[in-house]
Amino acid sequence: MDSLTSILVPIHREGHRFAIIFAAVTFVLFLIWQPLGWIGVILTLWCLYFFRDPDRATPQRDKLIISPADGVVNLITEASPPPELGLGDMRRTRVTIFMNVFNCHVNRAPVAGRVKRIAYRPGQFLNASLDKASDDNERNSMVIERADGSEVVVVQIAGLVARRIVCDVKEGDELKAGQRYGLIRFGSRLDVYLPEGAVPLVALGQTAIAGETVLADELLDAPHHI
Repeated sequence: MDSLTSILVPIHREGHRFAIIFAAVTFVLFLIWQPLGWIGVILTLWCLYFFRDPDRATPQRDKLIISPADGVVNLITEASPPPELGLGDMRRTRVTIFMNVFNCHVNRAPVAGRVKRIAYRPGQFLNASLDKASDDNERNSMVIERADGSEVVVVQIAGLVARRIVCDVKEGDELKAGQRYGLIRFGSRLDVYLPEGAVPLVALGQTAIAGETVLADELLDAPHHI
């Protein structure tokens, strides 16, 4: 039953239109030539899989920073947040999660707090695994202000085949840690800029799970991460 539940999960509403289109094309392909129809079936199943929206169990302790995306941690570096957010040039630890076309693409809030600022910037569609994608690609940046006044920045970045960034929240909204807030189609990345003093708990190449994997714990001292 657990295996069945892991497969038969709801799909994000962004996927409803695509599922109908894929199914309609599949029907036409069957009319044209049966082998083409079966290819359409495979693509339709992939579409449903891509837009899956499973429930997640999110750790709720204060000072935890949770992964906002499913994917692989492919960069941990020091960088300034996107300039359109107006946060200045101070460099922060940036953790990047790269999502391929087989990852779940529903994005979740890394911390609880108030959406202080959202800034969209059009750009290119370079391979999202490249470091320069943070500067050059289309992106949607969000600042979440926590109850203690500290801020966490999370940036949705479009990739090589991604052509739409979806953000379902607005400035002033209150978010819970792990709450769904958006999605990117198809293949992309998320950057998380950690507060000063926060040290990542993840490693390069590690697979992160949105809403569950702890990226950083600010209650731990830096020497514990050596």
